[in-house]
Amino acid sequence: MIMMIVAGMIFLALRGSRALNRGQQPQQLGAGPVRYGETPLGDAARASLDADITRFGDELRDLDLDVVGLELSEEARANYSEALDAYENAKQAMNQARYESDATAIAHILEEGRYAMACVKSRAQGQPVPERRPPCFFDPAHGPSTRNVTWAPPGGAPREVPACALDAARVTSGADPHIRMVQQGYQAVPYWQDQGHAAYARGYYEPYGLDPVVQGLAKGALLFGGFSLLMGLLDD
Repeated sequence: MIMMIVAGMIFLALRGSRALNRGQQPQQLGAGPVRYGETPLGDAARASLDADITRFGDELRDLDLDVVGLELSEEARANYSEALDAYENAKQAMNQARYESDATAIAHILEEGRYAMACVKSRAQGQPVPERRPPCFFDPAHGPSTRNVTWAPPGGAPREVPACALDAARVTSGADPHIRMVQQGYQAVPYWQDQGHAAYARGYYEPYGLDPVVQGLAKGALLFGGFSLLMGLLDD
């Protein structure tokens, strides 16, 4: 019975998302109030957020299949509700996103939702909830990192970065990680090379400003493409 209710919640949430994409979104997009002095949200960062929201919704649907037939604890159901709320809140915020500060807020919502989803998976399998860690450096949409790995971009110095389980395994074996590529002009580049994604990145990593690895990124110890990935993260 519990899983039927959860499945129904996911179905309604995802159906609402598809309907929004088909009809409501063009009319409501960017409908928020004018905030003078703020930097407008660029197309590339907007596209990244849209993709992240869609992917998160798809993974919530997959999660329902993963836990079907399992008896979820009260804590797991609470995490499930948090993940669904994050999905809905991110969609609603995206409809009115106009500025880079909106990108930061939406990315933060998604980061919290992904951790809640990871907690559901662990609790459903009778395992302890995962450590609260920064998102995967190579693509924040990969979800929470599982450990730090030493990695260097082409021509760059090796540094520690947080990585999801799959990317950590790739780097450890000598393979290339799956890096988030974004459009910059007429070419695709890693998202950290696009300054328009700085606010997007802050939304994912700002909660981890005390993490030594994230601090190293924020202070410019790891520079890619001429700017710090988390530029301004530690500003007062």
